[in-house]
Amino acid sequence: MIRHPLQTLGLWFAAFVLVSPAILFFIWMISLSLKLEIDNSSYPPIFIPRQVTWANYAQVMESNRFGQYFLNSLVVTGSATLLGLAVGVPAGYGIARMKAMKSAFVVLIARMTPGLSYLIPLFLLFQWLGLMGTLLPQILIHLVITVPIVIYIMISYFDTTPMELEEAAIIDGATRWQVFHHVALPIAKPGIAVSFILAVIFSWNNFAFGIVLAGRETRTLPVAVYNMISYDQLSWGPLAAAALIVTLPVLLLTMFAQRQIVAGLTAGAVK
Repeated sequence: MIRHPLQTLGLWFAAFVLVSPAILFFIWMISLSLKLEIDNSSYPPIFIPRQVTWANYAQVMESNRFGQYFLNSLVVTGSATLLGLAVGVPAGYGIARMKAMKSAFVVLIARMTPGLSYLIPLFLLFQWLGLMGTLLPQILIHLVITVPIVIYIMISYFDTTPMELEEAAIIDGATRWQVFHHVALPIAKPGIAVSFILAVIFSWNNFAFGIVLAGRETRTLPVAVYNMISYDQLSWGPLAAAALIVTLPVLLLTMFAQRQIVAGLTAGAVK
């Protein structure tokens, strides 16, 4: 089907209108992070820096222990995502093949329930077990985020995969586990990639769990950015630099994983 040039132009215009606020916000953050504080507080606002400076990034890395907080975020998000995939992918496969829609509805409710509903009882449990002050409580509570995301995405993906390949493997004598490992998993790589991206994004950016469960040595990056806001002053330059540092790993991961998703979708299940 050949589109009319006006339709193509209208599609690009609509996409620009939807995306432009996010792009403008991101560019404004970059501008704030590269300006001196006197330029950030000037009126009328100055968009283009008079003098580009990297001092805001240096200040963030030196004075706020961002290296340690980055490592904490990496451990918490990586562990929660990998555990979420280890639990969620087989669970999604089982629910999809058994047509257990009630279980899928329970997973949906768990995903829609605010995370703060789990925070208080789990906080008391972790305190009773003596785990406070370590990264383990944050890893475990982040499973509340990652597992429902992975399960629900994989249910939808396994519902669309062809059953003929699995039936052929069963006829050839393969067990259910062999069918899952050698047939279903290779087909589901694009769905796993999507689950991985979303689990990383939601876990990496989570703030509520970290502000309650994290100690001084176990803070994650979102909590570290929040702690830069004080009552006596608000430095926009370092705050914007810190926010960009937090955003950059997820942004790079998403850009890299998009290629993997497209490659998996174009390969086809039969191949």
